[in-house]
Amino acid sequence: CMELWQLEAYAEIRDLISAYNSFGDRGRFDDLMELFAETAVMDIDDGRLYEGTDQIKTIFTDTNDSLSKGNSPSYIQHHTASTHIEFEGTKKANSKSYFSVFLSHGIDHWGRYEDKFENINGKWLFIYRRVKTDGWLPGGWAAERLEGKN
Repeated sequence: CMELWQLEAYAEIRDLISAYNSFGDRGRFDDLMELFAETAVMDIDDGRLYEGTDQIKTIFTDTNDSLSKGNSPSYIQHHTASTHIEFEGTKKANSKSYFSVFLSHGIDHWGRYEDKFENINGKWLFIYRRVKTDGWLPGGWAAERLEGKN
């Protein structure tokens, strides 16, 4: 049986994961950075770690620039599913989720999120996110960036 604090934390963490997709897809990068602890680390499986919100923000601004070039898609949608959250005491949690990304041509790429969260001053924040892309549509946007790396 879950305790009340676990139910509340579970709901807040699920909302945090959802807000990440919503803010990122809509280009609300300042709002997106508020979901991360200042010292958070993000690993997008490109061979480097992005440390701190200033570096993490470049992932999204660079992606936005890439999507805006040439024959750009009219929208981007990230979908997250099968999120499993485990708590380490009352202030730390980990989760694993699947994601899929749709562009105007349909599904573009998919993979997994591995997250670590911390409750800092009463607010759950990302302290670590690993994005592992498992597959992509040949000829799609992600294929241009990922083929040959995996």
